[in-house]
Amino acid sequence: MIHTTDRVLVSDLREHVGRTVSVSGWVHTLRLLSKVQFVVVRDHTGLVQVTHQRGGAGEEIEAALQQLTPESAVRITGRVADNPIVKLHGLEIIPERVEVMNRAETPLPIDEGTGLEHRLDWRFLDVRRRPASQLMFAAQTTLEQGMREYAYGQGCTEMHSPKLMGTASESGAEVFELGYFGRSAYLAQSPQFFKQMAIAAGIDKVFEIGPVFRAEPSFTSRHATEFTGVDVELAWIEGVEDVMAFEERMLTHAIAQVADAHGEAILETLGVEVTVPATPFPRITMAEAQQVLRAKGWDPQGVKEDLDPEGERSIGAHLREHTGHEWVFVTHYPTSVRPFYHMRPADNPAVTLSFDLLWQGLEVTTGAQREHRYDVLVKQATEKGLRHESMQDYLNVFRYGCPPHGGLGLGLGRVLMVLLGLDSIREATFLFRGPNRLTP
Repeated sequence: MIHTTDRVLVSDLREHVGRTVSVSGWVHTLRLLSKVQFVVVRDHTGLVQVTHQRGGAGEEIEAALQQLTPESAVRITGRVADNPIVKLHGLEIIPERVEVMNRAETPLPIDEGTGLEHRLDWRFLDVRRRPASQLMFAAQTTLEQGMREYAYGQGCTEMHSPKLMGTASESGAEVFELGYFGRSAYLAQSPQFFKQMAIAAGIDKVFEIGPVFRAEPSFTSRHATEFTGVDVELAWIEGVEDVMAFEERMLTHAIAQVADAHGEAILETLGVEVTVPATPFPRITMAEAQQVLRAKGWDPQGVKEDLDPEGERSIGAHLREHTGHEWVFVTHYPTSVRPFYHMRPADNPAVTLSFDLLWQGLEVTTGAQREHRYDVLVKQATEKGLRHESMQDYLNVFRYGCPPHGGLGLGLGRVLMVLLGLDSIREATFLFRGPNRLTP
């Protein structure tokens, strides 16, 4: 016999028919009629109806149910009864005790018709009330677990790099500056330099999931000023192809885990089918991609060196049409649009041994083989107009035997957006941060 104090999840009630149990959750809906009180209680696993006949011995129960409001936190102890008339799984709870843990104020600040920006102001309520949001976090957990599992299986060491830097990383653009004991510090745009330091420290394969900060005044559906990055760096690689192969296998493994654990729920709740991609993913060089796009009328002046969002969507659609694949690696970006530390092939120094990974036309990853030779790195930094003094700690990494290496940085929110068919990265984040949002 179950103790009345033991909590039973709504999804497990069918196993407890005829027994007294406790369910804890929120009041979903109330129908307080003259002869009977109906309360639907919701926990994170589902909904159950609580049915109480008025006028019997349970005056306390009647009074407790009468004062409830939508979203009040309650614990209901009662007998689980079969009732085929009840739409919710043919079950109901006949209450024996009603505990109001926290009565919700009324009216609620958001409802079904509330727009996204106002819902974000009340994100805790928004997530609690919408199964799609609950499912998003469950899928995120499984996706991260799958990526970690693959990385660990490949011998990666998980690292935690600092988010405070003494000098602005990379080009110095788009960084947040903050006061630091009378001088300036900067929030890390990427763990890039620290990952490379770990490689030089003799850690063969590096893996990190952590916050990334970008001071971009972008208001698009795919930009955030703080997001979660998944970073990998691999030592002793033969070339950038090793990095791409690692990523496609890692993603395939993780997406298979999501499909297995949540595929049915995602299809039912969001109408999106989670399909596990085949490997290898298609690859196309930047030069080839531009040729294809210009033939379709993109960039008629022929001046764009990088792909804009329209170009990314268009090349994604082109590859899907010709290969049936939703993913594509665009490789060999021009030197002009890539950082100084990307390696350049000896036979074509105008390009870099780099890639972006697009999923359904959305860029989800940037990666490259890094330049590991000190003299070449210094030369490339000088060409980009960077001051060596501010980067000396970084450059020192390459003076004492740094192996060939490469890696990638993936935006977790962007992968979730496409995976779940969400319209905005705001939905793929617990508490979104953007140029106009620092709360809640």
